[in-house]
Amino acid sequence: MPILDTLRIDTQLRVAHGVSWLTAQSGDHPSRLLHWPWRENPYPTYRRLREQGPLVSSRLPFRAATTHAAVGRILRSRDFVSEPPEGVVRADQFDVVELSFLQMDPPDHTRLRTLARPAFSPRRMAAYRTEIEKITTELLDAALARDGFDLMRDFAQPLPITVISRLLGVPERDNADFVRIGYVIGGALDGATSARHLRQIQEATAELDQLFMRLMAERRTDPREDVVSALVARSDAGELTAAELGSMCRLLLIAGFETTVNLIGNGVMALLRHREQWDRLVADPALVTGAVEEVLRYDSPVQLTGRWTARDTEVEGVEVKAGQQVMCLIGSANRDPAHFEDPDRFDITRTDAGEHLSFSGGAHYCLGAPLARLEGEIALRALAQRAPELRATAMPTRRGTMTVRSLSEFPVSAGHR
Repeated sequence: MPILDTLRIDTQLRVAHGVSWLTAQSGDHPSRLLHWPWRENPYPTYRRLREQGPLVSSRLPFRAATTHAAVGRILRSRDFVSEPPEGVVRADQFDVVELSFLQMDPPDHTRLRTLARPAFSPRRMAAYRTEIEKITTELLDAALARDGFDLMRDFAQPLPITVISRLLGVPERDNADFVRIGYVIGGALDGATSARHLRQIQEATAELDQLFMRLMAERRTDPREDVVSALVARSDAGELTAAELGSMCRLLLIAGFETTVNLIGNGVMALLRHREQWDRLVADPALVTGAVEEVLRYDSPVQLTGRWTARDTEVEGVEVKAGQQVMCLIGSANRDPAHFEDPDRFDITRTDAGEHLSFSGGAHYCLGAPLARLEGEIALRALAQRAPELRATAMPTRRGTMTVRSLSEFPVSAGHR
């Protein structure tokens, strides 16, 4: 990147950061979510925002949807789109990584989503179960053989990356690179913070694309029963372009990696901090289905998603003009007392936990939700059964991200019964 471009980008990002920081310091709660310390624990800020109303304006050029009703309405409504309307300039730095149909609207979104759907069919899910259970057993065998281990490094991260790699057809030799690259790109969902950070994101994206290009070439000469082989065949038949094929593979990897890593990490942290809930799961592993839904509600792996108004409309009685950007605060919607009784209480037997919005909604409802749920259930059940005395040995370390809520380190010990 030329020096002048680097200086220009750094200046733009520093100015944007400085403006949002001053706005946050002035008491603007929506902008506080962009900064530490508020985003370390966003839930008190979410509560204050809900008290202000279902749609709260920021001094920055966006509005925040805060309640379950408002977020659900926006996610399902055709009045709101994922791409900025024509002529509208983005006010943020969120769009630094292209993630296929996640950032598209119909008809392209519909076409590409239809091509990806077979990877997550019920038949595929049944086939994946045995493989996920095998990988889980192998990882726990290695982790539990030690006196202590890091839940994230030794279990929560390698499990979903191994699963999604095998689903896509990625060779095991590339797994370590995929974890490293996925970590960088996952953090990019918040946008670049500097020219150096932008360069790291671009380099990681280019490296990932090179890995996929090599894999696609291999599958053209040696097709197998994996997702990449199927997508390559669709691309060669003219159903999607080479660029769309690459960005779809990128999306499947990052989405399949980030959501499940954070579901497992956030879930175990919540369970161990509410020991009576962990003990209930240990005593009755059949509660794991409800436990996964409660984790998704209580500490959602994805905290927010953005939308744009396509036309003048209203949300819960609040008028919204065309061309406005709205941040859907999923983490806030999932703690809305108007929808969930005593929402700050973690309860794995909560009957309506599955009404969370953690997998979005409407046309953009997460295709990989069945896989994430399956991996989460298998992982939490295995931990409860094989490590009933599991405990934290140090404070977990949280990543400095906002869009994805995740841990980077979580030292634990299995103890002895």
